[in-house]
Amino acid sequence: MRIGLLTEGGYPYASGEAQGWCDRLVRDLAAHEFALYALSAEPGEESREVAELPDNAWLAGRARLWGPAPGAPGKSAGRRQRRRFAEHFGELAAACAAAPAGECAAGGPTVTDLADRFASGLYGLADLARDGAPLTALLRSEDALRPLEAACHGAGAATAVQRARVPDLVTAADVLEAQLRPLVLDWYGPGGLAAVDLCHAASAGTAALPGLLAKRFFGTPLLVTEYGVRLREHYLAGVAGSSQSAASSQAAGGPPTAFPPAASPSGAVRALLTAFRRALAGETYARADLITPGDTRARRWQERCGADPARLRTVHPGLDARPFTAVPDAAPDDSATLVWVGSIAPDKDLIGLLHAFAEVRREHPAATLRIIAGPGGGAGEAPEAAAYRAQCEVLAAQLFPDEAADDRTAGENPVSFEEIGGPTAPTRLDAYASATVLVLSNGTEGFPRSLVEAMFCGRATVSTDTGAVREVIGGTGLVVPPRNPRALADACRALLADPERRARLGAAARARALELFTDERNTAAFRGIYLELIARAPGGAAGAVGAAGRAGVTGAAGSVGGAVAGGGGRGAAGGVPRPFAWPAEARMAEAAGTPAGGPPGAVRAPSWARADRGCGQPRRTRYGAAGEPAAGQAGRG
Repeated sequence: MRIGLLTEGGYPYASGEAQGWCDRLVRDLAAHEFALYALSAEPGEESREVAELPDNAWLAGRARLWGPAPGAPGKSAGRRQRRRFAEHFGELAAACAAAPAGECAAGGPTVTDLADRFASGLYGLADLARDGAPLTALLRSEDALRPLEAACHGAGAATAVQRARVPDLVTAADVLEAQLRPLVLDWYGPGGLAAVDLCHAASAGTAALPGLLAKRFFGTPLLVTEYGVRLREHYLAGVAGSSQSAASSQAAGGPPTAFPPAASPSGAVRALLTAFRRALAGETYARADLITPGDTRARRWQERCGADPARLRTVHPGLDARPFTAVPDAAPDDSATLVWVGSIAPDKDLIGLLHAFAEVRREHPAATLRIIAGPGGGAGEAPEAAAYRAQCEVLAAQLFPDEAADDRTAGENPVSFEEIGGPTAPTRLDAYASATVLVLSNGTEGFPRSLVEAMFCGRATVSTDTGAVREVIGGTGLVVPPRNPRALADACRALLADPERRARLGAAARARALELFTDERNTAAFRGIYLELIARAPGGAAGAVGAAGRAGVTGAAGSVGGAVAGGGGRGAAGGVPRPFAWPAEARMAEAAGTPAGGPPGAVRAPSWARADRGCGQPRRTRYGAAGEPAAGQAGRG
């Protein structure tokens, strides 16, 4: 099958382990084709090296959510298009500007009402762009400012957005235009998302927006995977407030922002953008066929945002365990080396770890602490990381003065600051192999990769109860409250004093990690999910592609026109599931040759395998027949 892999600010741009699961998925599922559609969230991403793609994957489309707006300059909208735009954008703006449900007066709009208004406006704008309207120009014109002002200053608007002035409205319109750019992209033609069997979004929100449109236009199943909840990251970035804090978050690998570095958006603009992202995430959760959070914490967040628990299925991230199984089990001896591995930053609470180690040294004077920064986690990455590391080094020097055996030898500090790739820790394996106990002191955490790697190595661990730590460790390690140096010290002392217990916990940790957190298990889960979603989908995009390609009818920016509805495909008349009625050979090429954006080496399909051999009836979805404007699109069902 052909998978449309949708990303924002990640794969295929080289971006580290946060998006490494996409690369492993593409390579391990070599029997499937992957058409990658990448949204660039900030300028620095396009300067990075693009990851080398395997033969079964290709970069089918990429677009920017920043910088100058795409589209032909000078094209103006007609009167009818402007009237339709004012109606649909007014619905979307009103949903974003409305007061939260807790602030609404009795009889005011409910959460469902606001979600319906947002969906009506969003899909109305999508249909408008599909009909050839210059949506980008409209979003950057006075036609957008008037409904936006009416929404912000009207009855029922949130307190934060009521303070919006004309400059705020202009900024908000520009930001919303950037976030809505997937509506006007040329990704929905016969050689694009219309040709995929399944859309797999790497996060909810803007990355999933093309998948929402493919589902609306063609009935393509949508799968959403979140290993870091993007909406939560945007909330945290909003708390930081200033553009300087947001830029620092980007430098540290945090969530991107929609504002230029020099901008200082007002509270009204931030409130509007946050409401838009919250509504878009809610719409994604409502329409996705299946959502796969990476851990229970992400699952709880999605449920709070309206995701149906029946369509949530936890799929833990997978790591390559093969390099770490070469590390021998820890010997049950009297060694006392604590090891911390990660990226140095204030949220890692290394200050608390140093104070805890001071308590450990009172009972174990020979104990040592190695603080090892992972690749990219050294002092040269971000200014706040360098300042925090310097602060930790000063504190270590104060707490542990260099100890000398006599007056002729130099003293050594029991705390060392090192980096992966340095002479004392050439690889991560060397770092874990030297550990008697692996310590995770983080104040905040998502999925603890270093903890899983230490488990692969059979090391006993002491961790703070943050993020997915308790879910990952199970009963194979000690878990203490975060930002509690005394509890952290007590747990470390308990393991250092009991070698046999360390050995038992390490062996149990290795068995648990090999059972739950390998990339093989992760890939197997998605292989089964792909087949499940395709098998239960009553039809799909394939036949629609054939009809659109033969009719040669397209809408604005290459979007598929109304003739899509006349095609055949996987679905039989009446929506009876026929998951493989469209032969795989038909994907090789249409009668006119290889579709644009297809994989290299495709050949002309034989006549018996062409899509026009399928059924000829349009497939109806809850949005209407494929390729037709949706009737009653404000509804949620």
